[in-house]
Amino acid sequence: MDEPSPRPILIAGPTAVGKSAVALELAELLNGEIISVDSMQVYRGLDIGTAKPSAAEQERVRHHLVDVVDLRESFDAAQFVSRARAAAQEIAARGRRPIFCGGTGLYFKAYLEGLGEAPPRDAQVRAELEARPLPELLEELRRTDPATHEAIDRQNPRRIVRALEVIRLTGRPFSAHRAVWKQESGPRLMWLTRPAGELTERIHQRVEEMFRRGLVAETESLLRQGLAENPTAMQALGYRQVAEHLRGKLGLAETIELVKIRTRQFAKRQRTWFQRQLRLEQVSLAGATVGSLAKIWEKS
Repeated sequence: MDEPSPRPILIAGPTAVGKSAVALELAELLNGEIISVDSMQVYRGLDIGTAKPSAAEQERVRHHLVDVVDLRESFDAAQFVSRARAAAQEIAARGRRPIFCGGTGLYFKAYLEGLGEAPPRDAQVRAELEARPLPELLEELRRTDPATHEAIDRQNPRRIVRALEVIRLTGRPFSAHRAVWKQESGPRLMWLTRPAGELTERIHQRVEEMFRRGLVAETESLLRQGLAENPTAMQALGYRQVAEHLRGKLGLAETIELVKIRTRQFAKRQRTWFQRQLRLEQVSLAGATVGSLAKIWEKS
């Protein structure tokens, strides 16, 4: 009889908590390969600002769904699910263990519970919405779907436009479409945590390291390649703020501090979203070893 395929491991957590390092060590310990669950690492060229795994790390452990589309291409949850399933099947067929690792909650939810019934994009409706100021979009969302208005990232025009697009096309609140996603009892995610002060310090260190490694120069190069024309990629933390710096809106020191603030806010939103939307196994990295994490996963 064929042996059962290795059970996949799912690792999530706020930005800068240390997910990638944990996934690398678990992959080496458990004969695994990593499937990136990151909506920005899919783009070629978004390297420093997304903390993309280095060439050396990708040499240590094979990674999937990193650098799979160009800057001018679109990428969404449906594409992620399709590619991630194919990658997981390929990994398992070789007797290795798929290790999903990342912080994009929508991709985890879509993979585990299905994509829901929201309609495809409509170019005309989208163009009309994108031409309007953000405050007007938020006011329309508040009137038509208070639940989504309360929960959505109001700093992210792309998500606001999509929510209003669905509402206009269907006549139903965007939150109603999200509610019909399958409620299957899927596998539990390991949600990695650290004490609040420690996570804040790690966020600050990461941001400072990104600027030392050349985030400004990378953003300048990406803008010449069409970054500003991709509304999804342009939402990536760091790049949006550096683009404003390059346009003369902010000084460098102010930009660095703003990226720190936005990253802390993002980490808080990640924690809130995952806790509300998915079944989590909270795992503190304070004093944890890779061996202990592997045991926790096998028991979950």
